[in-house]
Amino acid sequence: MRLYVGITDYDWFWYLKALQPDEVNFWQPGGSRQFRTLEPGGPFLFQLHSPRNFIVGGGFFAHFSLCPTILAWEAFGVKNGATSLEEMRRRIEKYRPGQSEADENHPIGCIILEQPFFFEQDQWIATADYFGRSYGPGRSFDLRAETGAALWKTVRERVAASAAPRIGEERPMFGDPVPVRPRLGQGSFRVVVTDIYERRCAITRERVLPVLEAAHIKPVKDGGRHETTNGLLLRSDIHRLFDRGYVTVTPDHRFRVSRKLKEDFHNGEEYLQLAGSELWLPRAADDRPNREFLEWHADLVFRG
Repeated sequence: MRLYVGITDYDWFWYLKALQPDEVNFWQPGGSRQFRTLEPGGPFLFQLHSPRNFIVGGGFFAHFSLCPTILAWEAFGVKNGATSLEEMRRRIEKYRPGQSEADENHPIGCIILEQPFFFEQDQWIATADYFGRSYGPGRSFDLRAETGAALWKTVRERVAASAAPRIGEERPMFGDPVPVRPRLGQGSFRVVVTDIYERRCAITRERVLPVLEAAHIKPVKDGGRHETTNGLLLRSDIHRLFDRGYVTVTPDHRFRVSRKLKEDFHNGEEYLQLAGSELWLPRAADDRPNREFLEWHADLVFRG
């Protein structure tokens, strides 16, 4: 397994350190390169731009997506390290001269990290102690090799010496890293579900991104989690009907419409025409809707 050190902005770090979020979007302004260096669960460390050659924190890699600036903002908001969409646009323009601030649909690279941690200044790690100065967007290390293992050991010691975790906070990733996607946050859930459904509605195959929403089969308030198996990518109108029980998805992945839809609204022909249709599903079986969650929705939410 590998560790990655990414170069980041001084203001981005300090803003997020004060915020102490549960997830962050380490975005790249170029929007043209994939990030394939880490497996899910791999450590991603933050190094400040030169001349501040220090590692100041990090997180655990969950997912990479090339997505429009507006989607990144809607999914993560201030967890992008900016106070507003306008400020985020200005920062993109700073690193990508000639790109209009108003172009919300231009893709940016989104390296989505869970369980971020931020060191106090007296805990910063001088990169010269391990690999000297780092140039370019970042560099990776094999955790089995001497430098990577030593650096990760120092990071773990810094985390252990920091303030105690908040009540209820879990830190399962701070042992030996394993290639397992860490628990997703709300923003990560939205982006990951959007990507695994290949940006099309599971029911209608609609591909106009602004009207697509990541729906929870079992809401968080009822004990559901931000997991891919608890998600469906739905057109916004179908999402609302799903949440209110007028439509559901059967355990064999077919769309079902309640008779109450027509009774209550004297309409709904468009949805009735879709009844019985098969879902568009993620390619990976492990990402597909969990049968238990679908049965929960059909039994407790669907109006029959």
